[in-house]
Amino acid sequence: MGIRKKIVGIVVIIAFSITVNAAIKLPIIFQSNMVLQRDKAVAVWGFGAAGEKISIGFKGTDYKAVTDKAGKWMLQLPAQNAGGPYDIIVKGKTNTVELKNILFGDVWICGGQSNMQFTLDQIAYVPKDSAAISHSNIRIFTASVDMDYVPKNDLAGGIWKEASVASLQYFSATAYFFGRFLHDSLNVPIGLVSDNLGATAIETWMSNEAIATFPQFSNYHKNYLAPAKSFKAITEAFEKIKPEWQKNYYWKGQGIYKKWYLPETDITDWKTMEIPAWWEDAGLADFDGAVWFRKNFDLPENFKEDTFHLALNQLDDYDIVWINGQKVGEGYGNLNWRNYKVPVTILKPTGNTIVVRVFDAGGKGGIYSNAIWANRIILGKWLYKADDKIDASKFPKPHVVNATAFSTPAVLFNANIAPITSLAIKGFIWYQGESNAARADEYRSLFPAFIKDWRAHFNQGNLPFIFVQLANYMQEAPIPRESTWAELRDAQTAALQLPNTAMACIIDIGETNDIHPKNKMDVGKRLGLAALKIAYNKELVSNGPTYQSMQVREDAVMIEYKKGTDDLIAKDKYGYINGFAIAGADKKFYWAKAFIKDNKVIVSCTEVKNPVAVRYNWSDNPGTINLYNTSGLPAQPFRTDQWPLATSGKVFSENPWEF
Repeated sequence: MGIRKKIVGIVVIIAFSITVNAAIKLPIIFQSNMVLQRDKAVAVWGFGAAGEKISIGFKGTDYKAVTDKAGKWMLQLPAQNAGGPYDIIVKGKTNTVELKNILFGDVWICGGQSNMQFTLDQIAYVPKDSAAISHSNIRIFTASVDMDYVPKNDLAGGIWKEASVASLQYFSATAYFFGRFLHDSLNVPIGLVSDNLGATAIETWMSNEAIATFPQFSNYHKNYLAPAKSFKAITEAFEKIKPEWQKNYYWKGQGIYKKWYLPETDITDWKTMEIPAWWEDAGLADFDGAVWFRKNFDLPENFKEDTFHLALNQLDDYDIVWINGQKVGEGYGNLNWRNYKVPVTILKPTGNTIVVRVFDAGGKGGIYSNAIWANRIILGKWLYKADDKIDASKFPKPHVVNATAFSTPAVLFNANIAPITSLAIKGFIWYQGESNAARADEYRSLFPAFIKDWRAHFNQGNLPFIFVQLANYMQEAPIPRESTWAELRDAQTAALQLPNTAMACIIDIGETNDIHPKNKMDVGKRLGLAALKIAYNKELVSNGPTYQSMQVREDAVMIEYKKGTDDLIAKDKYGYINGFAIAGADKKFYWAKAFIKDNKVIVSCTEVKNPVAVRYNWSDNPGTINLYNTSGLPAQPFRTDQWPLATSGKVFSENPWEF
């Protein structure tokens, strides 16, 4: 009888498992409250059991599909005019999924780094009328950030919401102001997909295929992307061999045997090192093996959380971390950022001892995160002691996930863009480039390749691609000099050669001491103006004066601007224009005098008798901007020369901190 019950129980469990596995599932991007793209066929897809019949009910019609061998299905809904709300009912063999309050309108992907990610809360935006911020026809979605070496089938998370004071608080400010401008201008539903991450370089958002075309990425592509193994598969394979590898190779040395991780360890012969640092640069030249680091720290005043978040950032190559003698985490791979959750039960208000065993198996080693990102625990003086030295050439290095969201090629595209490339959309807005400024000349080729890459994967033609040019930032230069930010802006401008692209110039609304300018409202408006021009074919002035040509006239230069950008105005009571520099054949630039004449700009300088080149606002921060058009938009920075730049030849390095 007992055996029969067990058999029945097993059958029930198996049947339940089959039922669960057979349930249809929609991708995370498909939810109630979403916006679907108007005026074009809309792909709807999902997952289920192989060979399962799927039915979608929409506006009184049932649309049919069958899952393939991999359990994926897709069908097309016919093009719809703007409007709604509608319900969409998706039925499988064992379950039904209902999508409610669906609108048809325009869907925009909002990508980039921190200036796109920066939220309304972070800019402290408080509308005069709180009701004015709420728009039931503006829908927002923030993608949860994930990474992988191979394209994923689905996003890690995200929720579609109607725009309201509460829902917008932690949503992209730039995206919201852009969407609100379009909604107010067009009176159609707007869907905004915020899919971005601060401090990220452009190569992280490019696909494996795009990365493969650039030689500077070839080594990384060969070792990590080309094998086509996911983070999950690599981790599972490592976990199988890890116990034997640790026993035979990794858990070796005096520190392990003598338990240097214990608070009572004798540290009288330990030395001091300033962190972050490579230990080869701090007294341990050519050392491979384990180095133990130790320091004391206190919890923040009035700390009342259940978990203490310990961010050690980046270590090379492997680490084990103990606090007060108890192991709290371990990591493998020199690009992974170490973030450990420490239970407060093992912590004290003051005098906690943290010990980190860093193991390097070749190249440089240490706790090396750039101080810009390091927290209060990682910065400063640590005690350290070197363990037994190893022969790195004989040390077996297992294949582990070795990636950071901020600089590892393709990993953000694979996890955050690849899962939604079948989504019908109107276009893209993009605000990024700060993290590539040190390699601005390389950006000149990466950026257009990136735009083509996204368009190819979304496979909807030359979708409108509108990007923000970097704002003015840092201290104003006293004399003309090289500027990586100016070079990055120049590389961005060059991408306008691609069809159906536009640029929002914000050279006048940055902040000297803040890389994240708070005026995101004008950023969104200028993106919106560009969108009205190239995505909606509106007849309007969408950008400021744009350089057309130069003519040398004796010792002066006449700058002519492109037609269709309104008349020039100088916002200076004397009529002078700031920001121009001029050079002769010696390539040495001097600040120049400039003024408007017959809707052209005349530039001259007493130090340059035979001018050959002019630059405008060629600086990290040009200072006061006063050349605009009558629509109130600033003149775009430019250079007339093609001389080699400061970033020429600087390209991607697998270790961004060694660059």
